[in-house]
Amino acid sequence: QVQLVESGGGLVQAGGSLRLSCVASGRTIGPYAMGWFRQAPGKEREFVAGISWSGGSTYYADSVKGRFTISRDNAKNTVYLQMNSLKPEDTAAYYCAANRERYSGVSYRTREYDYWGQGTQVTVSS
Repeated sequence: QVQLVESGGGLVQAGGSLRLSCVASGRTIGPYAMGWFRQAPGKEREFVAGISWSGGSTYYADSVKGRFTISRDNAKNTVYLQMNSLKPEDTAAYYCAANRERYSGVSYRTREYDYWGQGTQVTVSS
């Protein structure tokens, strides 16, 4: 069992930056692909970014490509999401998640992830 705790959310003006962190406990996340998802009120949870277990491959939703960067530090059992040039449409609760299978590829499907954090709120004002 793994527990994920996100932090770093907050209120920021459009054009600003935030860095989200996701710290895992209970087991190492080293062998698992990790993802960041977000969910705005009244909308489905959507894929934002993913990183392979090795950190060698990253994937992004088109809406955040070029503005967000996902990274991981397996020694610290932590995954990060650097968010730059934030827009009001980025406002959502952001969740990190661990893939269900060891050494699998990154998936954009929520059903491929077994473990989820409680989320951290990001609000971008115009």
